[in-house]
Amino acid sequence: MTAQTGTQAVDRAAHLLVQVIEADAALSFGTLADTAGLPKSTTSRLLGALERQGLLERDREGGVRPGVVLARYARRSSPVDRLLAAARPFLEELGRRTGETVNLAVPGPGAVEQIDQVDSRYLLGATNWVGREVPFHCSALGKVFLAAGVVDLPPGRLEQRTPATLTTREALAADLQSTLRRGWAVAAEELEPGLVAIAAPVVDGTGRVVAAVSVSGPSVRLTAERTAAVGALLARSARDLSTALGHHPDPDRQPDRTRTRPHAHQEGAA
Repeated sequence: MTAQTGTQAVDRAAHLLVQVIEADAALSFGTLADTAGLPKSTTSRLLGALERQGLLERDREGGVRPGVVLARYARRSSPVDRLLAAARPFLEELGRRTGETVNLAVPGPGAVEQIDQVDSRYLLGATNWVGREVPFHCSALGKVFLAAGVVDLPPGRLEQRTPATLTTREALAADLQSTLRRGWAVAAEELEPGLVAIAAPVVDGTGRVVAAVSVSGPSVRLTAERTAAVGALLARSARDLSTALGHHPDPDRQPDRTRTRPHAHQEGAA
């Protein structure tokens, strides 16, 4: 009988927990009791136990919402956090080998979203890009996403940020084809005068380009010759990170460069 009572209590508490997690907003105590069909005394006792464990909490109005333990779990298990954790060693290694600023970015709804950075060892060209959105068409990171077909250009004229910005779709399309052939993208003074950036794609276990890694610095250091060397290094590092995320391209399958939207194995080399 004691075992049955204990199991029943666990079931009831779990039911309350699921109600709160699946609700779009905090639930009142009365709503929880009524929906669960439990006496208010029982509901109060179960909620108290869940609150003590940090699974639920009350807001200022007394509404019940997920607690700190569930919030920590949600953050830890989010795709972005997993990407950040996996990518950090690769970013730091690129920073050590190049000395330049290294960034990790994901495609946002209308622009590139930069989510992590390893700072340059130099004062010249040291800018914090984390949290700053940059256009797709005039950034190396954005060109990676465009070449892979994971984002589309918005309609209308392409914004001209500098005299070097590619503002026609024909010129940009040719540049994206070069990105696919090389395996990395370049934006040479297209976003800001004097700034050169190189970027390569990061592919997950499903074969999708989910992120891009870039190395950027002033044009006086990232010359055309050094850009090629950094691009090759960056592409290898991005492929290693992709492997860490579960991507295993088929080495026997040849890429079809005639397609606008690459297959998964193409994205790994885009």
